[in-house]
Amino acid sequence: MRETVIVEAVRTPIGRKNGKLSTIRPDELLGKTLKGLMEKAGVSPTEVEDVVAGCVSQVSEQAPDIARTAALIANFPIEVPGVTIDRQCGSSQQAVHFASQAIASADMDVVVAAGVESMSRVPMLSNIQGTSYSTLLTDKYEMINQGVSAERIAEKWGMTREELDMFSLRSHEKAIHAQKTGVFEQEILPIDVTLEDGTVETVSVDEGPRLGTTIEKLSELKTVFKEDGMITAGNSSQISDGASAMLLMSREKAEQLGLKPRFRIVARSVVGSDPTIMLTGPIPATRKVLEKAGLHMEDIDVFEVNEAFAPVPLAWQKELDVDIEKLNIFGGAIALGHPLGASGARVMTTMMTALEKTGGRYGLQAICEGFGMANATIIERI
Repeated sequence: MRETVIVEAVRTPIGRKNGKLSTIRPDELLGKTLKGLMEKAGVSPTEVEDVVAGCVSQVSEQAPDIARTAALIANFPIEVPGVTIDRQCGSSQQAVHFASQAIASADMDVVVAAGVESMSRVPMLSNIQGTSYSTLLTDKYEMINQGVSAERIAEKWGMTREELDMFSLRSHEKAIHAQKTGVFEQEILPIDVTLEDGTVETVSVDEGPRLGTTIEKLSELKTVFKEDGMITAGNSSQISDGASAMLLMSREKAEQLGLKPRFRIVARSVVGSDPTIMLTGPIPATRKVLEKAGLHMEDIDVFEVNEAFAPVPLAWQKELDVDIEKLNIFGGAIALGHPLGASGARVMTTMMTALEKTGGRYGLQAICEGFGMANATIIERI
């Protein structure tokens, strides 16, 4: 198997729901991101053999096949194809996996893995359009809202509301500190948007982190999914807009083009898990990817576990006995936001930044996914 390397990665700022990025179509947003990726890498789009993009709600402006249309918008040659995939919240992480697999197998040499979601313009669940689950499914499994699943995880692992809110507060504090110290500047691709009054503004900062967040304010928020529960808007990921993209190659191709890769893909895993409690997949996915890599938890310098809801990374941390100071060191989706299809590659881009800033060698990323699935990836800084 050939070695797959990450040459470059970019992401847009993450916009709040109905924020500044809501003024731009998602296909155009992804197109800008693909164009920015290739310019930053200094590589011609003619070298790209495929664009694999994650997107969850593939309707309206996010359909059909936004990977292909965005590549055309980005002025990629018509010979460069594109495919759009849905692995729920891990869609663009799966895009990285598919790209890596194509390269490792020698099927391709250069692939772009990307993702996009404009949850302002194409609301979550809009692709369901009023349909219901098949009785052949519901007769076998209890199909519930992810928020209810998060409540059950919190109960199962004996978490308290204060514990969840404290984790959420720390997510904001870490993200705000990262913003103030310029941590995200190297990974964010500034985006020009036209506002309602016709003025053009360059957006270069994530809109999610809230400066005034306190434990008192978080504790006052009402629960959303269960009257006597623990899950609130404050300890859940934010509805967001954004895009991300990564340029992957075989090491041989990178050397041929005179490029210096930043990371290599060490191992990948994807698992299915209980479709009812749904969000615990990162636990077995982490164990599986470590086994595939021949590594142990103590070998990993930085962990990124998507903050879909605070109980998800907390249950993962408790179950695997991980040093919480290594987890989401620049904050996560609770503070930064969670544009579904873009989050996998966005999280990996931030993990790359974290490893470079700290001088770490290995990073491990895991994302829970709807219907009980999870991807995990280990990368190594070169």
